[in-house]
Order: sequence, then structure tokens, then C-alpha cells
Amino acid sequence: MTASGPPPHQTTPVPLGNPASADGAPDTRADANASVHLEHWSAEDQPVLERSNTPEMTRYLGGPETPQQIVNRHAKFLRYWETGEASMFRVVLAGEADPVGSIGYWKTEWRGLPVYETGWGIHTAHQGKGIAGRALIACLEHAATFGDADRHEVLAFPRIDNDASNALCLRAGFELVGEQDFEYPKGHPIRVNAWRYDLDARRAALDLEAHRP
Repeated sequence: MTASGPPPHQTTPVPLGNPASADGAPDTRADANASVHLEHWSAEDQPVLERSNTPEMTRYLGGPETPQQIVNRHAKFLRYWETGEASMFRVVLAGEADPVGSIGYWKTEWRGLPVYETGWGIHTAHQGKGIAGRALIACLEHAATFGDADRHEVLAFPRIDNDASNALCLRAGFELVGEQDFEYPKGHPIRVNAWRYDLDARRAALDLEAHRP
């Protein structure tokens, strides 16, 4: 990622179609076709993390964090925009007064190579409506457009028993590499699937679209 990312509150629109729900089936609920976009994480967004900090939403992440951990995470999201370590966003659904979750990508290394890693969380009331899929597409396109040229892949590491997130990776165009040991939170060993997304292929597709007559 470079410092040329979007200024605060710039939105990243997501192409709409017939989004799939968490089980992979087309969703027909009222907000399934509502516009979804991403906005730069701001100082007012700590409540987004607080609404995500439930036993249900953190069941694959080691359980809810303490209030101070939430404060620290929010501060880290803001700081990472300033340092260029990560791009974190709130997920906004048309017609909803409050953000419906968060998503982002950050710098890391995998198998000795520089890559990005992505993670997301859509609030329980809005799950199974295709929102995570549309937000993930927007996040990947942001990484392809504004990310560092020497980072060629985006990685995701959902727990092997997190069926919804693994299905989402498959639908979004990630390739399953295989299982591996992971630690999240620190000191809490888990088993995850490693999924990788080809940023260079997406960059080439975006470049082709930009030069199409």
C-alpha cells in the first residue's frame, strides 16, 4: 500500500449483481441489492468495533476483547493509515444510518515474500446478505489499485471450521493453498485454511478495462 490511497471519507463503490449469501445461494432479501461501499476508517468508528465484539462474531477469533483492547485496536486502525501499514475501512450499506462492519488489508510476509493479508467482520444482523462479498471485492480492488507493486498477493486465513468465510474466499476468487497452523489471538493456536488472491491478475484486468475503447 502507498500513501496515495483515498482521503478520509472517500467511498469505494462495489459493482452490484445478484450477490450470494453466506451459504453460496443467491440472496433475495430486501437489502441484498442495496449499494455497499467502503469508507476510510475515522476517529468516530470505534462503535463499529464495539458492535462486532460479541461472542457470536468472535467465536473464531478467540472470543470478545476487553474494552481497552477495543480502544487499542481502534487507535491502531487510525495509526496504520498514517504509517501506510494498512488500509482499514468501515462498511456502509445504503439506507443504514450506521456502518454494518469493517474490512481492510495490511502488510505482512508469507513464505518469505511480502504480501497483504485481509480480514473482515459484518455485524450479525446483516450477515447472509452478500454484503461481505461485495465489501471484499471492493477491498481487493483497492489493494490492486493503491497497493505496493511489489506485493503480488492478498492472503486470508479463516479457521478451517469457519464455513462462511471459507466459502466467501472461494466465491471472491481466492485460491486455496492448504491448511496451516496459525496463532490468533497471540498465544492461541488455531488451524486455518490459507487462501491467496492474485493481485497482479486483477491489476492487469483493471488496466485492460481502463484502456478499453
